[in-house]
Amino acid sequence: MVSAVDRSEIVFFDVETTIPTRAGQGYALLEFGAILVCPRKLVELDNYSALVRPADLSLITPLSVRCNGITKDAVVSAPNFAQIADRVYDLLHGRIWAGHNILRFDCPRIREAFAEINRLPPEPKGTIDSLAVLTQRFGRRAGDMKMATLANYFGLGQQTHRSLDDVRMNLEVLKYCATVLFLESSLPDILAGNSWVYPNTTTRSRSNEKASPDGMVMNTNTSSASAQIENHQRLSPTNQTIEGNHPIQSLTTPNTRHKLPDHAESSTAHPDPFDMGPLSDEVERKDLQSVEAMDEESGSGLPESSTATKPDFSSGYADFLEPDKVSIPSVNVSLAPFYHGTHRIQMLHKDNTLQLCCTHLKVRFGISTKFVDSSGRPRLSFVVGATPSLCQVLDACDGLAHRLSMDSGSSSEWRPVVSRKGGFSNSPTVRLHIPTVADGNIVRWVTEIYEKESSTTPQRLVFSRFDVAELNALFTPGTSVDAYFSLDAYDYQQNAGIRLVAKKLILHS
Repeated sequence: MVSAVDRSEIVFFDVETTIPTRAGQGYALLEFGAILVCPRKLVELDNYSALVRPADLSLITPLSVRCNGITKDAVVSAPNFAQIADRVYDLLHGRIWAGHNILRFDCPRIREAFAEINRLPPEPKGTIDSLAVLTQRFGRRAGDMKMATLANYFGLGQQTHRSLDDVRMNLEVLKYCATVLFLESSLPDILAGNSWVYPNTTTRSRSNEKASPDGMVMNTNTSSASAQIENHQRLSPTNQTIEGNHPIQSLTTPNTRHKLPDHAESSTAHPDPFDMGPLSDEVERKDLQSVEAMDEESGSGLPESSTATKPDFSSGYADFLEPDKVSIPSVNVSLAPFYHGTHRIQMLHKDNTLQLCCTHLKVRFGISTKFVDSSGRPRLSFVVGATPSLCQVLDACDGLAHRLSMDSGSSSEWRPVVSRKGGFSNSPTVRLHIPTVADGNIVRWVTEIYEKESSTTPQRLVFSRFDVAELNALFTPGTSVDAYFSLDAYDYQQNAGIRLVAKKLILHS
């Protein structure tokens, strides 16, 4: 048995659940399985699995049984989740979590299960979603990237859709994929162009990429300081549509918010690893630094009580341009070094990082929690109407960044930043993302949010609890908002594009 104080192992886990058959119906946990893996030798150190009896056995429908083979009779005498919660918590808390599609599915299910028994959920020190890693690093050569397809590709047998079997198969698939990528990266350059070597597995991670498509700047020595991203997540990707689901947050502080003056110290963002490093880096790094840490922004250190003073909205935001002030011919894109030898696209205006400010944007749709970050927490975003001048700038950035993405070897589907779907062809929209940061058990958003009533001075709002409902009450359709945001590129799980990350928002009551 591994010591409870030793948190260096990677825990691969998987859950089996019922399948919802009607709108609004949730998932019921039927099985949990996990193995502890040594990150150095990739050998199994310990394992645990248990069937789980749901509170409502009628949720186990024929559709659910066809998916995983778990019947009512199989779980009728099994423990409920509360009876195994201590063991699950001990396995997961404070370790690197790994699994296939865990960000979209398994992480939210674990959080929901703990919320149902009124307990704080376990928290990872980092996550490795093999669906994200392998899609990014291994490409589509194996098909649709489902575990069963990958296992068949390597001749590892049939997937059973039982938790313990699936996590063991997941580990074996990762070993095979990592071996292939290692061999390909070791090939002489003369062989790298052969048809059996897949360019998309290596091109985007080469630090010496020199190709320069016409009309674009590709300066690989440019600092990546401007390549900031939320996180969001990423409640991602983000953006890719792992960006996934909506776990219940576990917080202990009161549900209150305070108003602070604008001049209070602001947070500083760090990059979010949407372009994940090689799998070998993820599992061999000595200290197993959390991938999620790349997504966190430093705290603002704001006091919860302060005398309101007249804010200087130009402070810290002088470089944000109104769309009308942007010269379209002066917009260009470049590749900047990013993470573990990878590169990321950055948007420039006259060789400076392009950041925008827009006033009186109308909220079209309120806060969304559709996407999740690397710990399964929601990536928050909302939709606003886009002015013609804003669309012109964003369309120009979109075209340049898309072309550079393709020329850099990406096979991801490009998602336009301006949406003209769903009957709004004459009323285009954009999505603004609100990055979040975790500090222990406390999760908060980093975007500076202000509220302005009629002619009064805008007051900064500081929320002491991650309460999406409270935030959503502010961003109601029709509300006018001034937005200061960055343009951050992402390329994740075969989806790529530009994300608009809100740095400061001023809501007009």
